[in-house]
Amino acid sequence: MYVAVKGGEAAIANAHRLLADRRRGNRSVPALTLEQIAEQLALAVDRAMAEGSLYDPELAAMAIRQARGDLIEAIFLIRAYRTTLPRFGASRPVETGRMRIERRVSATYKDMPGGQLLGPTFDYTHRLIDPTMAGDEPVEDGARRDWPGEPCPRVTDILGQEGLIEPDKPAEAAEPGDLTHDPLNFPADRDLRLQALSRGDEGFLLALAYSTQRGYGRTHPFVGEVRIGLVDIEVEMPEVGFPVTIGRVRLTECQMVNQFQGSSKEPPQFTRGYGLVFGQSERKAMAMSLVDRALRADEFGEERNAPAQDEEFVIAHSDNVQATGFVEHLKLPHYVDFQAELDLVRRMRREQAGRTAGAADGDSEERDAAE
Repeated sequence: MYVAVKGGEAAIANAHRLLADRRRGNRSVPALTLEQIAEQLALAVDRAMAEGSLYDPELAAMAIRQARGDLIEAIFLIRAYRTTLPRFGASRPVETGRMRIERRVSATYKDMPGGQLLGPTFDYTHRLIDPTMAGDEPVEDGARRDWPGEPCPRVTDILGQEGLIEPDKPAEAAEPGDLTHDPLNFPADRDLRLQALSRGDEGFLLALAYSTQRGYGRTHPFVGEVRIGLVDIEVEMPEVGFPVTIGRVRLTECQMVNQFQGSSKEPPQFTRGYGLVFGQSERKAMAMSLVDRALRADEFGEERNAPAQDEEFVIAHSDNVQATGFVEHLKLPHYVDFQAELDLVRRMRREQAGRTAGAADGDSEERDAAE
């Protein structure tokens, strides 16, 4: 046993050495810097921060480099690092209505207060490979305009003025739950569901969101608004008697507007699905808002008959770090388990063969008696 352990350690050490070699690649090619990753692979960095639940672009860039571009592995690294950080307080709820907007679009209103702003988006590109990407061609500075000072209310606020959408529920006095400190139990309140969705796997949530649009869930969605920009993070400072801004983070917020036929207690109106994600992650925010609305079926007296409406199915399987660990642990040694299964299958086959032989002998005896 001692020899086997030592042999395993040597193999693991060599595997780590080979991994470092492959990570670095051809030594004649300059190594990637963290600044290059953070600036030029910003969407990958944003996803790593969002699903890692830690806003730190430099750290996310480091994790992506260490993981050789494997984003789920990078997210795992960020999650592990996050557990080592002390928690010294909590910020006030961010006010996205005061966001320094970089992108703001609505599919429900063409003209709205504050206007629409396309911002940096792939929506209108031709999806053709650009040969200039092979080099480092000069790029023009981004176009900018002066903000006219007009407020940018949310589209849901506009609908709310006419009473056409469910009202915002007042903030509860109780502290919201915390998935990172307390185990999750079902049924879960919406605050916990939104936390889980915000750090859930983008691909999984995208597939679930797509399923709701194809009939596997009661949604008929419209993008009320997607906005991306910087928001202030404020903390209460009892010493000074007013909140203090300690930094800014980039967020993507999506308000999805869905039809609702009404009930005996509620008139026909629109309902909401909500998504809020670190960085520029609008695909994730939109998917999150669609799934959030699907998970609210019980609130509106709707039948839960689709996967996206089953909160235990969605929440228990949306975390890519947990999913990765459970799937990839199958690569680890299962020799004893498999030998037990192998012995069981062999014994069952012997028993089956014995029963087959016995049945054949019985048939032969019956034929002999009949003759």
